[in-house]
Amino acid sequence: ATYFQNNKLITFQKKRMKFRTTFLLIIFSFSLLLIWDSWSTYSTIDKQGSPSKSLQVNDKKNELERNDNTGNLDSDLPQLKELSVIKPTPIDDLVDKRQKTSLIEIKNNKLRLLINPRGGIIEYSELLDQKSDNSDSGTVLLLNNSEMLKYSAQTGLISAGQTNSKLPDHLSTFSVAEKTSNQVVLTAENENVQLKKIIQLQDNSNAINVEHEIKNLSNKAINIGLYFQLYRDSTPPEGESSFYNTYTGPVIYTKEGKFQKPSFSDIEKSKQDHIKVANDGWLGIIQHYYVVAWLFKNEIKREFYTRKLKNNKFSVGAIQLLENIGANEKRSVSNILYVGPQYQEELKKLEDGLDLVVDYGVLTVIAKPIFWLLDKLHNIVGNWGWAIVSLTITIKLLFFPLTAASYKSMAKMKAVSPKIMKIREQHKDNKMQLNNAMMELYKKEKINPLGGCLPILIQIPVFIALYWVLLASAEIRDAPWIFWIKDLSEPDPFFILPVIMAATMFIQMKLNPAPPDPLQAKIMMAMPIIFSIFFFFFPSGLVLYWLVNNIVSIAQQWSIMRKLDVKV
Repeated sequence: ATYFQNNKLITFQKKRMKFRTTFLLIIFSFSLLLIWDSWSTYSTIDKQGSPSKSLQVNDKKNELERNDNTGNLDSDLPQLKELSVIKPTPIDDLVDKRQKTSLIEIKNNKLRLLINPRGGIIEYSELLDQKSDNSDSGTVLLLNNSEMLKYSAQTGLISAGQTNSKLPDHLSTFSVAEKTSNQVVLTAENENVQLKKIIQLQDNSNAINVEHEIKNLSNKAINIGLYFQLYRDSTPPEGESSFYNTYTGPVIYTKEGKFQKPSFSDIEKSKQDHIKVANDGWLGIIQHYYVVAWLFKNEIKREFYTRKLKNNKFSVGAIQLLENIGANEKRSVSNILYVGPQYQEELKKLEDGLDLVVDYGVLTVIAKPIFWLLDKLHNIVGNWGWAIVSLTITIKLLFFPLTAASYKSMAKMKAVSPKIMKIREQHKDNKMQLNNAMMELYKKEKINPLGGCLPILIQIPVFIALYWVLLASAEIRDAPWIFWIKDLSEPDPFFILPVIMAATMFIQMKLNPAPPDPLQAKIMMAMPIIFSIFFFFFPSGLVLYWLVNNIVSIAQQWSIMRKLDVKV
C-alpha cells in the first residue's frame, strides 16, 4: 500500500510540474508567435530596395501629366470558365507602349479619385479624412500607381463564344462624355459594342457607384461577359508594424462559401481554394484597417477568379454573363466599389458579410460580441480609451468567480510557502519522503496545486479575442485618450504605459507564490521585462487594456488575500 501511495504521489507531482511547464510554454509561445509574425512580414518585403514615396498629386493643376508606363494593364484578360466558353483575342504587345495620359479627378469630402481614360481604371484613391505619415499628402492612399505600389480597380467586357473579337475593356481608350466634381462618364466603342462607364461618388461616403451601360450596335443578339477586378502586387502596406502581422490579400464572400481568404502566396502556388460560381457575394482586398471591395447590387450569377499575373502582380475578380442582348438593345448593370476604412457599422449597411473584413481570425465568434460591447461603451463614455478601460473592468468582473477561485488557491499556496520551503529543506535528499510530506500538507491545508491555473486557462481565448479586437478595429485608429496618447493605434511615444505595465506585472509576481523550481522563478521574474520590451512597440490601446487588466487583477487578488489573512 505504501508503494502504490508513493507512486501516486510521484505521479501527481510529475503532473503538477508538467502542467506548470505547459503553462509557461503557452506564455512563451505567444511571444514567439509575435516574433514569427515579425519575421514573416520582413521576409515578404520586396528585396529590390527600399520603397520610394507615394505618387505625388498636383493639386494646382487638378490633373496629373505623366509617362503612363506603369505596367498595370496585363495582356491576359479574365476568362469565363464555368458560365460560358470564352476565347478572348490576344492583345498586341504594342499596347504597353502608351503615351502621356491626363488623369481625371473626382472627389467628395471623403475620397479623391484619379481615373485613367486608358481603360477607365480607378488607379488612385486618397482617403481625405484618414491621416497618415506614410504619404506625401499626409492622408491614407489605397489605390495607387507608384513605384512603391501597383493597386487599381478595373472593369471591362469580354466576348462570350466569339473569336477574334476585341470589346471595350481595361486596355481600351475611353473618351470623356460628361464630367462634374464628383462624377465622370466615359465611353468606348468597338466591334459594334458601346460601353459607357458612369463613375459617381456618393455624398459623404466611401462608396462609389459604378454603372456599366452596354449597347449592342449590331443587328443580332450577343452574349457578353462584364468583369470587375482588383489588381495589386503583394507589397505589404507601408507603415505596418514589425512586431505583429495582419493579413493583406484577397477575400471572397458568398452565402455558400462564407468568408474566404485566398492569400497571395496560395494564388502564386495555385493552391487557392474559394467558391467559383455563385448567385450572390462580393470580392475585395483587405489590409490592416482598410478594404477595397466590389459589391454586386444585382442578382446576376457571377464567376469568381483569382490569378497570378506577370511581374509579381495578382488579380481577384468576378465575371457576370449578360445573355441575349438584342440588336440595338441597352443593358445596364449597377455596382458599388467601396474604398475606405473597416468601420463595421457602415460596412454592415452596405452589404451582407462585409463587416467580416475586420479580420479577428479563428476567434471571430468571441471577438464580435466583445467589439459590440466596446462600441456600446464608447457610445456612453464618448472616448475609445475610456471605453477600453470600461470594457476591461467589465470583463474582469464577469470572470470574477473564476479568478476568485484562482486567487484563493494561489493565496493558500503563498500562505504555506514557508512550510513548503521547510519541508524541501528537511527532505532534500529523499524525494519519496518529500512527496509524502507535500501531499500531507496539501491535504491538511485543503489546497489544490492546479486550482490556480485552470481558471486562467479558461479565460485565455477571451483575452486573446480582446487582443485582436483592439488590434484590428479601425475605429481605434486616430482615436485619442488623454494627454500624451493622441492615437490609440500607435505606440506610446514616451513608453509611459509599457513601463507602468511592467511594474504592475512585477507586483503580480510578488503577490503569487514563488515557483519551487529556481529556474522557473528566474523565468517568471524576467517576464515583466520581456513583455514590456514587446509592448514598447504595440499600439497604446493594447497596452492600456493590459495595464488596466493588471491593476484590476492586483486589486482583486489583494482583496482576497486580505480576507484569507494571507500576508500581502
